[in-house]
Formats: sequence, structure tokens, C-alpha cells
Amino acid sequence: MTQNTRPYRSVLYIPGSKERALEKARSLPADAIIFDLEDAVAVEEKHHARAQLAAALEAGGYGQRTRIVRINGLATVWGKDDASALADMKADAVLLPKVNSADDIDALSAITGDLPVWAMMETPQGILNAAEIAAHPLVAGFVMGTNDLAKEIGSRARRDRLAMIPALGLCLLAARAHGVIALDGVYNAFKDDEGLRAECEQGRDMGFDGKTLIHPAQIAVTNKAFAPSEAEIDLARRQIAAFEAAMAEGQGVAVVDGSIVENLHVETARRILSLAEAIAAVG
Repeated sequence: MTQNTRPYRSVLYIPGSKERALEKARSLPADAIIFDLEDAVAVEEKHHARAQLAAALEAGGYGQRTRIVRINGLATVWGKDDASALADMKADAVLLPKVNSADDIDALSAITGDLPVWAMMETPQGILNAAEIAAHPLVAGFVMGTNDLAKEIGSRARRDRLAMIPALGLCLLAARAHGVIALDGVYNAFKDDEGLRAECEQGRDMGFDGKTLIHPAQIAVTNKAFAPSEAEIDLARRQIAAFEAAMAEGQGVAVVDGSIVENLHVETARRILSLAEAIAAVG
């Protein structure tokens, strides 16, 4: 978990062309929303979706949720107009699809200025350039595009996501090296809670901050999976207390539940408590 005061457990894609979905999103317990102008919007709806989304963001009502707009790629006929329209949208960040290098971020920022950029990591070239992309000063987040990446590398779907592990790991390392939020990819079977829970736990245990979602029904499972459990919170508090007591006695380590507690464990414990407080603050 990066040092961050805002949780990103659940990040829901909402089609910019669907008025009812835009309205419903105002009351959903997702930590952030990706307002989509790309894959979720049909070609004939692109222009309408852009205008409708601008009106919805102007109207507000999304509370503390981070508002991220995924535009079409700059190489498409809609991308540059999408990017230009963001100047008048009340968005917190722009999500750029199929980022291959830091040059793509430069091309976008020439239009969007200093608006924070989130990068879709979904191409082989982008994965191999993850560190360069994460190091860009405008990049605030990585979103794993596992569906597109699977298509690009020709991998088969597996419950253990064996083919995705190298890419997930590389992007996670790059994100952590440069203080960037890292979100796991979507789980397509939105009625399969057990499968979603297992994939959430895998991503969480790897170190991702949260997961992108395709359906509101996935929010509850995801929020729970990426939040510290009561047992984790209790252990974190006890580790901090024991370490501080040990330090007061001139010792460099403590023991909690039969395990050594050093400063690095205390740092992790403090991050757990910070995340729990941030989650409590957003309700």
C-alpha cells in the first residue's frame, strides 16, 4: 500500500453514455469511479457520451469518490477531442488507454496540462516500459488492463492467472518504486462472487491497492477484500505498542505472538491503521 490518504479498494467503470448509470454511481460505495468514454461506449454514442459526462460531472454529487475519465486513445478519431473536453470537466484525473511509453503521457499532457494521469497498462511494450511510465511526474496511477493484455500475448484464461503474474508484478514494482497507485484488472464473471473474492485476495496479497470493477454487484466483495480485517488492525496496534515499549527500554526489536517485530513491521502496521482510518472516513 502506498502512502496515501484515500482508499482505492473498488474502482468502478461507468459508461459515459448511460445516464442511469451515471446517476446510480452517485450512491454506490465505490472508492473511485472511472467514467468511460472508450470501450464501454459504442461508436455512434461517442460524441453524446462526452457531452453527457461533462454535464453529469458539472452537476456533481459524487462525494469523495475519485473521478477518473478514461478517454479514447489519442490515435483514434475521438481521443484528442476527449482530451480537450477534459479542460471543462470536473475530473480528478484522466485515464489513458494502451500507454506504451512516457512519450504517450507527454502527448496527452500537451492537451490536458497538469491534470493527473492514470495509465492503462495493457500492452507488452507498456509493461516492459512500466518503470519509465511510472516515473513520469504526471502519472498518479496504474490500471492493469488484463483483458487486452491477454489478447496481446495470446494467453488463456486460468483461475490462477499464471500468464498475468509477470506483468502484474512488473507494474506493481514500478508503481511502488515511484509512489504510484496500482489497481488490479477486472474480473469478468460479475455473478461469480467466489471467483471474484479469490482474485481480489490474490491481487491484495501481491500488493495492489484495489481492483477495477465492471459491475456494482462486485463492490461489496472487493471493498471487504482490500480493507484490513479486524484481526490485522488488532495485530498492527499490538505491534506498534510492543515496539514502542521495546524502544523505551533501549531495545531494537520486540516480540508479538512469537514473532520478531522490527521497524519495518511497524511501518507496515502504521500503513494498515492509516488505511483503516481512511476507509472509516469515507464511510
